Amino acid sequence: MINILYEDNHLIAVNKAAGELVQGDKTGDEPLADKIKAYLKKKYNKPGTVFLGVIHRLDRPTSGVVLFARTSKALTRLNQQFKERQAHKTYWAIVNHGINPPTGTLTHWLKRNPKMNKSFAHEHEVQESKKSILHFKKIFDLDRYSVLEIVLETGRHHQIRSQLTHIGFPIKGDLKYGAKRSNPDASIDLHARTLTIEHPTKKNSIKITAPTPAKPQWNF
Repeated sequence: MINILYEDNHLIAVNKAAGELVQGDKTGDEPLADKIKAYLKKKYNKPGTVFLGVIHRLDRPTSGVVLFARTSKALTRLNQQFKERQAHKTYWAIVNHGINPPTGTLTHWLKRNPKMNKSFAHEHEVQESKKSILHFKKIFDLDRYSVLEIVLETGRHHQIRSQLTHIGFPIKGDLKYGAKRSNPDASIDLHARTLTIEHPTKKNSIKITAPTPAKPQWNF
């Protein structure tokens, strides 16, 4: 099942489930992009190959809104928006209680380790590191956890996961980045909540919101 959030002649946005791949990788599992191509081919009775451009990605254990381009024009224009940081994304993350202050900005230098597929945050610039900035605020308190809303100023590999771990608040379920236990479905409680873009042809602003996963921890 594909959970479609928005669709027109140029764009299609879906609510990615945790565990789904956006694009194919060495696992050989069917990626979300291929599922959407099959959906479009069937819905519109398209002959031949269906065009679908991948604009951005989410980590496999992360859920939330992912946008794809249905035309080359949309792909080119949206790639430019993302490159120039004109697209605005917010994320929700579940972490342990106790983050203080409840709002703030994190600035670190992230260095990626390709062999480990992991990024490490540093307080000061190190060789081959990239400056990484995010803004957070606590929006809910749960029984044992808090929900943070996060806005990225930069888009680095595993940025939210790495930076929150560095300050002692790994995302619930994220064993790779220091959580004490995994979630039963191997997900992490990081959700791409909203994406705001300028439509590539109509030029109006579009805000796409992804409902949270249907799991007890997100029932607030």
